[in-house]
Amino acid sequence: MSLNMIEITDFLAPELDPYARRTEAQLLNKDHPEDGLFITESPKVISRALDAGYIPVSFLVEKKQLTENEETICLFQKYEQLGILENVPIYTAEFDLLTKLTGFQLTRGMLCTLKRQPALTLESICKDAHRIAILENVMNPTNVGAIFRSAAALNIDAVLLTPGCSDPLYRRASRVSMGTVFQVPWTFIQDHNEIRCQRKELWPETAFATFNHFGFKTAALALTNQSVSITHPELLQEEKLAIILGTEGEGLMQQTIDLCDYTVKIPMAHGVDSLNVAAASAVAFWQLRYPQNEL
Repeated sequence: MSLNMIEITDFLAPELDPYARRTEAQLLNKDHPEDGLFITESPKVISRALDAGYIPVSFLVEKKQLTENEETICLFQKYEQLGILENVPIYTAEFDLLTKLTGFQLTRGMLCTLKRQPALTLESICKDAHRIAILENVMNPTNVGAIFRSAAALNIDAVLLTPGCSDPLYRRASRVSMGTVFQVPWTFIQDHNEIRCQRKELWPETAFATFNHFGFKTAALALTNQSVSITHPELLQEEKLAIILGTEGEGLMQQTIDLCDYTVKIPMAHGVDSLNVAAASAVAFWQLRYPQNEL
């Protein structure tokens, strides 16, 4: 392989800052999103990001992975042949040195810094979808990643997130998702006005107006006296349905529940009142899939 391999000799080199000295919030770069970066890890997850068109900035790889790990070797061979890795630096070092540099053990010995893509619009996502998932203030990146994995596996067309949610491109979220955050379309429900003081709050009223415009019925997963079972026949017959899941612990805002066409619960046994939001999402996505005879 004729790759741009660079052995690490200076831990303070600025090109290593994304891996060693920048937080994920700093990489996000909210003030200049066009310059935003993110880090992902493991050959499978990195491959899915590259297949989705994300542009690599650099790699950080344990040295022995380049000769001993088949996944790593195949990744570099594939994307070198595609011309994606031209002039992309691949920083290498021994395992112990990389652990000291990054502060944690590398998953399968590989990290990659990539450029963020422009955010999709709410309208473009809703236009042709039949099933969308909406996450309201789901803050745990592990839960966000797990929900994306279920969404991909169970044929959810897209995921929408309120501004209080963890970013799907945070390293832990993308890792838990097994790279499905790069396969399922998603966006934050927020106004991207460059002047922060002039930004408008889009969730929930404005967003619900958009859902209604595109013919969606909305279903809140919540325990209320008005909740119907997730097996309710009308739910299963809806052609376009938005499934709304709330934050860990507190669940959905009452305002959100009041705006929904359905309030839905998953029947429970043994006195259990609810499931973790990631587990609930998998049950809901399976039961409410469209069309019902798929999968």
